[in-house]
Amino acid sequence: MDYIKFLIEAKQQTYANANIERVKSSRTGSKDYEYSSGDFTYHDTYFGGIKFIGEEVIYLNSDTPLWAMNYYGVTLDEELSEEAMDKALRPALMQVGTDEKVLPVRGPSEYKNEEYIYKFFSSGTIENFEGTEEIYKDNKLIYKLKCHGGIIK
Repeated sequence: MDYIKFLIEAKQQTYANANIERVKSSRTGSKDYEYSSGDFTYHDTYFGGIKFIGEEVIYLNSDTPLWAMNYYGVTLDEELSEEAMDKALRPALMQVGTDEKVLPVRGPSEYKNEEYIYKFFSSGTIENFEGTEEIYKDNKLIYKLKCHGGIIK
């Protein structure tokens, strides 16, 4: 399995999947997810809630960092934070890898659920990229995330 297919699988088996539990925090105050399959291990760690920052890393053979992504997000309407995550963000992130218009590092270029619209834009290649993620409710921007990353081996 190559690391891109593994990345898609790992994302669907961690934060995006509302039924998956976090693992023990790797650092004080962090929220962590981990997934392993074959020669690869994926670790996602983030801090915060309404405003958050985090990093995802794929390791080869458990000890060689291969690929990583950093991200920073802000929920602009604090009254909707959990609702937006449950109705827009997590379901959109479960669609990772289904839209060839964007890199398989977040969700599809667009996803709609009730009054929520999720959008993701990316540029570059999986080896060196940038992305912007947005969620709208009733056509009002309520959430924004910036990410960037690539190969680090």
